[in-house]
Amino acid sequence: MRWSIAVLACAAVFGVSSPAGAATCGSGGYSYAGLAAPTHAYGIGATVTPLASFSISTGHVAGWVGVGGPGEGPGGKDEWIQVGYNAIGGIGGPNLYYEVTRAGGLPTYHQIAANLQVGRPERLAVLEVHGRPNAWRVWVNGNPVTQPIYLPGSHDRWSPIATAESWDGGSGGVCNAFLYRFHSVEIARVPGGGWTPLAHATTIGSGSARVHRSAASASFIAAQGAEAVRSLASFSP
Repeated sequence: MRWSIAVLACAAVFGVSSPAGAATCGSGGYSYAGLAAPTHAYGIGATVTPLASFSISTGHVAGWVGVGGPGEGPGGKDEWIQVGYNAIGGIGGPNLYYEVTRAGGLPTYHQIAANLQVGRPERLAVLEVHGRPNAWRVWVNGNPVTQPIYLPGSHDRWSPIATAESWDGGSGGVCNAFLYRFHSVEIARVPGGGWTPLAHATTIGSGSARVHRSAASASFIAAQGAEAVRSLASFSP
């Protein structure tokens, strides 16, 4: 999967070199740690918290919820919408952002807030609009932060995802550290709501990333990097 292409291009401009001996990430310099819904749904929401601040030497890290993806639009074109936290090498963070790719178009990145406090939880969601098939909105703490965004061919076709990710900035080696909590992950059973806890989810994992799931609720912690993985025992999903 190749998701936050607009973020990647922004981070690549800085061209920061990789530290020697850095751990390698997943395929193509990307790594993921999260959960994927087993069925189609009309939205996804979670309380996302960046639990630690790490130095991002190049590329980016992010923790987001979203729907769609590469090849998921009409005619096999890329199409998606996501909202989350990120931190970009040379720019800082944590930042709140959302990103949209319309079928046949380029990804567009939108910053909601910058340089927020580590440990600050935000309830983030993307949701199809009731009565308007293929129209989606981004929500933060129960408030819409976008107008309806039309994504053709998306109605009743996409299985939501909640995940952390890292990209190495094209350096060919650096594996950026992250530590995000995703609490109370829910999916929408109908356009406009009908929220229910995410159940029977598939774990997403690649490279050195790790997912620590709660057995009692639809919550998890995503970690990458030696320090972050060691910290897993200190936090509960």
